[in-house]
This record gives sequence, structure tokens and C-alpha cells, in this order.
Amino acid sequence: MSEKVTKASKTVTVSERNLQSAALRLLPKHNKLVSTEVDYLRRVLGDRATQQQIDEKVLQVRKLPWSEIVAD
Repeated sequence: MSEKVTKASKTVTVSERNLQSAALRLLPKHNKLVSTEVDYLRRVLGDRATQQQIDEKVLQVRKLPWSEIVAD
């Protein structure tokens, strides 16, 4: 019997430090996020998110057009 045990993903605070840490880990070059990107990610993710959600959004933010990032 092979049962998959899935651990509930722990949520972490969506802070600039956590976002920058994820960017350093995931982005190849120019891996610091600018303040506009950090503001966008905090707006989209809210106060708390799982590390996986943060990682996905950090990777996506570099592919978005600026008009979407700075939109109110």
C-alpha cells in the first residue's frame, strides 16, 4: 500500500524580505525585485500566502507588462 501523505502548506507573511528572498532563489539574473514589483506582489497575494504561491507569482511578475503591474 502506497499512500501519499500531503502536508498542508504553511502560510507565511508576504513581506518585502520574503519576496526578495524568493527572487534571489528563483530568478537567474537581475534577481532583485524593484519596489513596483514588490507592491504588485503584495497587492495580489495579500497578507499571507504559501511559499509555493509566492514562488509562482515572483516568476510570473517578470513576464507581465508594466501596464498591468502599475495598474490600480
